[in-house]
Amino acid sequence: MTVHPALTPGKIAVITGGASGIGLAAAKRFATLGLKVCIADANPDALDKASAELGDAGLAVRVDVSDRASVEALADRVEAELGPVAVLMNNAGVGGGGDALSNPDGWLRVLGVNLMGVVNGTQVFGPAMAGGGAPGLIINTGSKQGVTCPPGDTAYNVSKAGVKALTEGLAHTLRNREGCQVSAHLLVPGFTYTGMIAARVPQQPPGAWTPDQVVDRLLDGIGRGEFYIWCEDNETPRALDEKRVLWNANDIVENRPALSRWHPDWKDRFEAFVRG
Repeated sequence: MTVHPALTPGKIAVITGGASGIGLAAAKRFATLGLKVCIADANPDALDKASAELGDAGLAVRVDVSDRASVEALADRVEAELGPVAVLMNNAGVGGGGDALSNPDGWLRVLGVNLMGVVNGTQVFGPAMAGGGAPGLIINTGSKQGVTCPPGDTAYNVSKAGVKALTEGLAHTLRNREGCQVSAHLLVPGFTYTGMIAARVPQQPPGAWTPDQVVDRLLDGIGRGEFYIWCEDNETPRALDEKRVLWNANDIVENRPALSRWHPDWKDRFEAFVRG
């Protein structure tokens, strides 16, 4: 059964951050569906390895998504060598930004890749896709951290919260454009064993999903027409995630302290809320 008309043999997909993790898992899956896949990544060694794994189904291009000109060059090459794009997956991401008072260079790097990379991909590829009159998908990889914003890497949280807001606005723009058959989707992974985690943890933790599990959920969500494609993992069921999201939203409604879930004065109340 066809998941979506854009995910059919002969269509073209572009995936940033496509040389590893969720991006590579998606590239392999799209290739099995008969798509021609362009993986774009900043890591040349990972690109070479991923390109070998994809074989004739793939085109590998070194790209810095934070650089608009680099993304424009990618679009030109894809158009010349493959054709019009049906699926765009803005997936490139990095961590290690820092908290609100530290590491300005880290902030620039994280926001440049995680947020402006998505803006660049959307604005470079999106107009032609939206105006082409053919079915299409723009999938932006967010994160649960962009919704619940746990303490720690605030720069990462800000970048992924920005991706959420951008993709929501993109979905509205696309559905109100006459004749447009392109839809936007926000992929929201949970705890997933990707390269960012593997750099610190050599073996997959029991609680983490694999990238393939995330792609399974992605295709399921697209088939259901979901915008928020929310992923579970092996340690956090959907019901608990929903409680966390609702608690965070009620920080605003009830004018509680910021991030009250982690505030010592609110710890017991949050735990009671989860149990209830």
